[in-house]
Amino acid sequence: MAFLEFLPLYFFGFIVLIVIITSAVKIVREYERVVIFRLGRLIGAKGPGLFVIIPFIDRITKVDLRTTVVDVRKQNVVTKDNVSVEVDAVVYYRVFDPSKAIVSVENYQDATNLLSQTTLRDVLGVVELDSLLSERESLNKKLQKILDTATDDWGIKVSAVTIRDVSVPESMMRAIAKQAEAERERRGRIIIAEGEFQASRKMVDAAKLYEKAPAALKLREFQTLAEIAREKNLIIVPASGEIANVAGLAAAIARKGKKE
Repeated sequence: MAFLEFLPLYFFGFIVLIVIITSAVKIVREYERVVIFRLGRLIGAKGPGLFVIIPFIDRITKVDLRTTVVDVRKQNVVTKDNVSVEVDAVVYYRVFDPSKAIVSVENYQDATNLLSQTTLRDVLGVVELDSLLSERESLNKKLQKILDTATDDWGIKVSAVTIRDVSVPESMMRAIAKQAEAERERRGRIIIAEGEFQASRKMVDAAKLYEKAPAALKLREFQTLAEIAREKNLIIVPASGEIANVAGLAAAIARKGKKE
């Protein structure tokens, strides 16, 4: 009878024991860590797997160690040459020291996001628009280095920063298109000029060769006349030198044939 009287008390004690054991035993995944505070003092980080804490005395904070992607919203940036553009970026980071991430900063996720926004404006504000459009790779590395150095005290490693989109005003787009067109025209003229220069050098070399061998020049003249005659064109040959002699001989032969 006495056992039955204390049965509710035993049952209550069993329930309390189960609750204490459940509160004391914790399990975290491979990519997670738990930062433990005992009576307000930092004990350290535990995990992964199974571990035990003191219920009602220890306080825990779970930290994810996987790489986190932060989409930095569009920032209005005024470049060095006073062009207003909107730029957004993507930041990849991960926590390498869970204790620092919890103790050194109030909210490491918000802090990293806000720091990325301000750093983006500061770095891109000292470069010109042409550099912003053509040198993204070097700017990405510069942003990554600055953010990684600034967040190292927070136990955070910034692995990559990518400038995703640069929105340029419509008026500036037209100016850039005109500039690109002028650049293409300049390159085209340079190519044509280089071609003419090379052709003129070849002509000079050919003139020197013909000067040393006049017969070659005459053969070239005859070849040119033959090519023109092949198209049945009217040829007017100046009566000079050997060409005049050849023309006179041909005319004499023609007159003799008529007399006969």
